Amino acid sequence: QVQLVDSGGGLVQAGGSLTLSCAASGRTDSINAMAWYRQAPGKQRQLVAFISRSGTTNYIESVKGRFSISRENAKGTVYLQMNSLEPEDTAVYYCNIGISPYNGYYQALDYWGKGTLVTVSS
Repeated sequence: QVQLVDSGGGLVQAGGSLTLSCAASGRTDSINAMAWYRQAPGKQRQLVAFISRSGTTNYIESVKGRFSISRENAKGTVYLQMNSLEPEDTAVYYCNIGISPYNGYYQALDYWGKGTLVTVSS
């Protein structure tokens, strides 16, 4: 079993930056891919970015060039560096563990952090 603890959210003005962190505990050596999702009020949860065990990254179009996902396999940790934040980025962000058998594909497994709130003011 793996447990996830995500953190780093907060209130920031538009144009600002935040870095989210997610630490996994338990059988971290079994982790394949890791991802960040977000859920804005009244909307469905959406995949934002994911990273394979080898470090290949993928992003949704609206965050390309602004967000950067990275991981430290030895620590079982994944990060999301968010720059040039926009009010539309306001959401609860969740880390997730999944699998990515080939580039561009991510399947979430049922391992989720509790979420960290990011609020971007205009």
